[in-house]
Amino acid sequence: MGIIDYLSSITNALLLLINSLGYVGIFIGMAVESSFFPFPSEIILIPAGALIAQGKMALIPVFIASILGSIVGSLVNYYLALTIGRKSADFLVDKYGKFLFLDKEKLAKTDLYFKKHGEIIIFVGRLIPIVRQEVSLPAGFAKMHPGKFILFTVLGAGTWTALLVALGYFFGSNAQPVLKIVTAAVIAVAILIVVIYYYRQRLIARAMNREIAMKAMKAAERKKK
Repeated sequence: MGIIDYLSSITNALLLLINSLGYVGIFIGMAVESSFFPFPSEIILIPAGALIAQGKMALIPVFIASILGSIVGSLVNYYLALTIGRKSADFLVDKYGKFLFLDKEKLAKTDLYFKKHGEIIIFVGRLIPIVRQEVSLPAGFAKMHPGKFILFTVLGAGTWTALLVALGYFFGSNAQPVLKIVTAAVIAVAILIVVIYYYRQRLIARAMNREIAMKAMKAAERKKK
């Protein structure tokens, strides 16, 4: 049995479990989807949306189960990166940093970058397929504050959950063609958000630099007087 067949059999087994457990199954499925295993949330939440439309499930419990599962799965990756991953990185930098062209200063800069921009990285990352499974790792690696990490995980996962449930609710079994369009649109919007965010950050930085320069000029003028 090849790796693809093996993953497919695991996915099918998980689907059977999720379908039999209802809301608890959605929680388990989303926890798995948000961790390392490549398990697509589409096959959980689109059918859930269709069941909501049929009156067999309720929107709020589905949404809560999905969000809680996303938090749990993301925290698994976060704490693995925070503990094992971080210690491994520090060890490699200490021992072999000069061969890897890394040092503690560069590592600190990476941490600082994620502390400054981690919120937008987590939010946008949760909207992009494949990336959303892995985005928790750099957050843990860079020691992002757990509260902020959970908040922006909820915002990103909540947006994605709402989209998939809405697709299932309105399109049912015909949602797959629409999903491709929605995914492309979400990725485009995510890129636009990032562009706007960095443009805004540059404007703020320029304004701060101008303010500092003005204060320096006024201080110099006062000294002359």
